[in-house]
Amino acid sequence: MCLALRLFERLLFNCYGRSFMLECPQPEIGEKGGFMQQSISAILSVTDIFDTFTETQLELVASLCEPNTYQTGDILVRENDQTTELYVIARGGVEVIMNPTVVGTDLDETEMAVLTELRQGQVFGEVALVDQGIRSATIRVSQASTLLLRIDRHRLMQLCDTYTDLGYKLMKNLAADLAFKIRNTDLTIRQYQLMLSQTKSGTS
Repeated sequence: MCLALRLFERLLFNCYGRSFMLECPQPEIGEKGGFMQQSISAILSVTDIFDTFTETQLELVASLCEPNTYQTGDILVRENDQTTELYVIARGGVEVIMNPTVVGTDLDETEMAVLTELRQGQVFGEVALVDQGIRSATIRVSQASTLLLRIDRHRLMQLCDTYTDLGYKLMKNLAADLAFKIRNTDLTIRQYQLMLSQTKSGTS
C-alpha cells in the first residue's frame, strides 16, 4: 500500500514539478510500557525499504529497532557528522536541509536550504549503510511528536550477513530508494540555482 502511494507521489512530481506527500495508513502503536515488537513490525511493513519483507524478516529487523519521540525543531543529524544509524519515520516528519552555498555561492549561509520533507513510511541515513561516511545533509524534525525507529548499522549488517535473502531484498530496496532521492535532490538544486539566477538578473 505504502509503495503504491510513493509511486503515485513520483508520478505527481514528474507531472507538476513539486513534491506531494501522501500519508500511508497509520499502524496501531501501543505506547504503554514501551513498544511491542508486533507494533514495530507493522510500522516497518509500510516503509519504503521494508515493505517487501516477509513477516519473519520484519520481526528480525524489528528486534533491532530503538523507538524515540522528537519534537519540532530537534536536530537529529548534522551535515558532515560521521554517524552510521538508519532511521525509519514511524510518525510525523523531518526536513532535509543543507548549507545553501552548495547550490549557490551568493546565498545567505544563515538560512539553510530545505531540499525536501520526509514523512511516515520513509527513511533517512541509508548512505551510512553503504560507505560509513559523513552525513550529506542536516535532518531537522518538522512535526510535533515525531516517532523514529533507530537501527544500528553494525547490527543490521550482521543480520544481512546471517540471512542473505533478507540482505538482498534490503540492498535492492535501498538502491531504488537512494536513486529516487538523488534525482529529487538534483532537481531541487537546479531549481535553487534557477531561482538564484533569476533573482540576480532582476536586480542587475
